[in-house]
Amino acid sequence: MSTSMLLAIVIAVVVVVVLITLALAFFRRRRALRERFGPEYERTVDDADSRLAAERELSTREKRHDKLDIKPLPDGLRERYTRDWDDVQHEFVDRPEDAVHDADRLVTSLMQARGYPTGSYDQQLKDLSVEHGGTLEHYRAAHEIDALSTGHKATTEQLRSAMVHYRSLFDELLLDGGQTPHATA
Repeated sequence: MSTSMLLAIVIAVVVVVVLITLALAFFRRRRALRERFGPEYERTVDDADSRLAAERELSTREKRHDKLDIKPLPDGLRERYTRDWDDVQHEFVDRPEDAVHDADRLVTSLMQARGYPTGSYDQQLKDLSVEHGGTLEHYRAAHEIDALSTGHKATTEQLRSAMVHYRSLFDELLLDGGQTPHATA
């Protein structure tokens, strides 16, 4: 076998190994994004021009999130938020629309206390998606009902549903560090 033939075989093998390595890295990254973002992965893919563009967007979200100072709540603050949530739930009986608005403000306040920026709703969704992709649909649904209730167009059942949705994200944000949220519903 000539040297040039041997060199061609070695180069071909190296190229194949590099391509296989790149493909494996690509598929591992895709799987990691799916696991980290949960249902938000597919939602982002559906909204993007391509799967690659969606994955770039999700990676950008991860990088931004890594720069945030997300922190657990001190016990005293956690207890205060728990009491505030209980107050909002009790308010629902007499003033359901006000309670939903207050639940929205309380969730936003909790996000801010944890270190999430609370500027625009769309940015909140992106920032939350990195660690809370599984409950993000709850937040979206609650937010939509809150917007309906601003125009007095939400039914009592929709308002109740919004409270349940807000509660899902609230509990997850309150959970931080493996501690359990309070058990009342």
